[in-house]
Amino acid sequence: MKRDEILKEAENLINGDRAKDYGDAYTNHKRIADIWSVVMGREVTVKEVILCMIGMKVARLVHDSKEDSWIDICGYAGLGGEINGKG
Repeated sequence: MKRDEILKEAENLINGDRAKDYGDAYTNHKRIADIWSVVMGREVTVKEVILCMIGMKVARLVHDSKEDSWIDICGYAGLGGEINGKG
């Protein structure tokens, strides 16, 4: 895929299927942060969730460079930029 195709696919996912499947991105990631907070025994922020999800995708890329991981990183980066400063 070309870079513009990767970015467009990420946009389509975060504004289309993923939004329909999981609802508002901030609300969904806040829910994840709340669950992780219980597991970790400390407050986890939405920003930390998004950073960890990007980190997970990077770790997967080290093992196997699959196109969908690159797309997902772009999607998480877009969401992270949007929620920056919210939590």
